[in-house]
Amino acid sequence: MQKMILDVDTGIDDALAIAYAVSLPTVELLGVTTTYGMAPVDYSCRNSRKILEVLGATDIPVFRGSEKPLQRIREYNGKIHGTDGLGETLGPIEGPVPSSQHAVDFLIEQIYEHKKDLTIVATAPLTNLAAALTKAPEIAGMVGKVVIMGGAVMTPGNVTKFAEANIIIDPEAAGIVLESGMPITLVGLDVTRKTLLTRADAQQWREKGTPESIFFAQFTEFYLDAYSTLHPYLKGCALHDPLAVGVAVYPDLVRTVPMNMKVDLEDNALGRTTEDLYRTTEPTTLVCVQVDAERFMKDFFAHVV
Repeated sequence: MQKMILDVDTGIDDALAIAYAVSLPTVELLGVTTTYGMAPVDYSCRNSRKILEVLGATDIPVFRGSEKPLQRIREYNGKIHGTDGLGETLGPIEGPVPSSQHAVDFLIEQIYEHKKDLTIVATAPLTNLAAALTKAPEIAGMVGKVVIMGGAVMTPGNVTKFAEANIIIDPEAAGIVLESGMPITLVGLDVTRKTLLTRADAQQWREKGTPESIFFAQFTEFYLDAYSTLHPYLKGCALHDPLAVGVAVYPDLVRTVPMNMKVDLEDNALGRTTEDLYRTTEPTTLVCVQVDAERFMKDFFAHVV
């Protein structure tokens, strides 16, 4: 069994990633750590617990993490994921969501306990991981694998012409993580835009008629509507975060190139993920450049809902 932690900002595609990880028989999901991103952290925490409840996996703990970027201000418009993070299916919450432990402390604790046996899949701004590295820098060389959904290395961004959302929301945190020496696989827009869920796929979930499948269809249709407005050239919505889970479990889904990575902080290129040609150490990041989209999609739909 592959021991895994998901670090998420749930978020519609994070919800699909949680569902995928829970459904895979070779994955032991030790916990879900949450942060702000597509919604405030309390929403991310609530949403993650709701997804696990719907899946009958309430034994998996969820931990509340970072509330804001390391140095920047985060504003929410709800255009892509809804003001509640799940396509307006759950609505507002009234107050802070309790957590038995802070997400950053849980990450450090689990890395110490499981070391090379642990895989972390991060599908959110990298503030939790950056905070963990700042608090316990030694964990960079202890963890087995870190798979990050983020970046746009050889393709345009989805927030600016250079930057992908998870990176530009907290570029300082992303820089800390990508320059940490952790064994990282970077699953960016270079490959995630090739894995598309369509309206026909969501309709199949709706027609299945179970409470679980209808719920998933509802929030996925909101995501599809947003994509049709913001990214009309795509024929569906990208399964960014589920692909990161897929790559963590099936590394041969992708072709990768080893690179030393950095994150630009200059105003005219903020959040750009690019190769650091001036770093001469052996690269510890594998950048995904090609994906077997058909194989991934087949496996995803065989397991989710």
